[in-house]
Amino acid sequence: MRHIIILLFLVINCFAYGQNKSSAFKQGEWLKFRLHYGFLNASYATLHVKNAKVNNKSVYHVVGRGKTTGFASIFFKVDDTYESYFDKKTGAPYRFVRKIDEGGYTKDVEINFDYNKDKAELNDKKNKKKLNFDIQHGIQDLISAFYYLRNHYDPKDLVVGESVKLEMLFDDDGVFNFKLKYLGKETVKTKFGKVKCLKFRPMVQSGRVFKEQESLSLWVSNDDNRIPIRIKADLTVGSIKADLDGYNNLKHQFKILMD
Repeated sequence: MRHIIILLFLVINCFAYGQNKSSAFKQGEWLKFRLHYGFLNASYATLHVKNAKVNNKSVYHVVGRGKTTGFASIFFKVDDTYESYFDKKTGAPYRFVRKIDEGGYTKDVEINFDYNKDKAELNDKKNKKKLNFDIQHGIQDLISAFYYLRNHYDPKDLVVGESVKLEMLFDDDGVFNFKLKYLGKETVKTKFGKVKCLKFRPMVQSGRVFKEQESLSLWVSNDDNRIPIRIKADLTVGSIKADLDGYNNLKHQFKILMD
């Protein structure tokens, strides 16, 4: 279960799509997700959009938190925090923070992006080391990617069977690519009612965490908010499902179909 929380953030923040005509979110937006691991209600994760300043520049500050709860926390305790500070107009990240404790496995990392030098400095505070990476414009971190894509991709441009790529940096493994295949439209039954969704399948690396290269599926609301509704994944040690469990301060109406 060590990768459950990071898997949720990874999927949520890489694979949501939106439209570029108007912003899909606003300050104050709050999303909550409930994760199931087998028969266990394993954990919760939240994303909260705030305002902040970096070098006297007004930015969005998004805080993502994930924790195991109840019976699951007896077997494996997770307490993770992810933070991103990114430009309100371009979506470019300026700072990324990752503090995690997953069953005693800990990380305390901060990344600062310098677009004048096309460099990103990663400060590994736990191990007291710093790394520098070459970056290109368009790079995203784990959190900023979600909000960038919600505002910069139009679902009308999606073609069934075709994929979209995104470069990301969030750890000392360096810059990496995700390839996301669009599978079409589906209606998903949720605790709120039925929701029209866009379905995606990211191509992921098999063996380490995932059971197969195409072990993960994602459903995103097909409305102006473009929020994740459901995530399902087959792992090497079982399977997990994450569902939208709560929301607040959405910018647009959340379209729910009544039975």
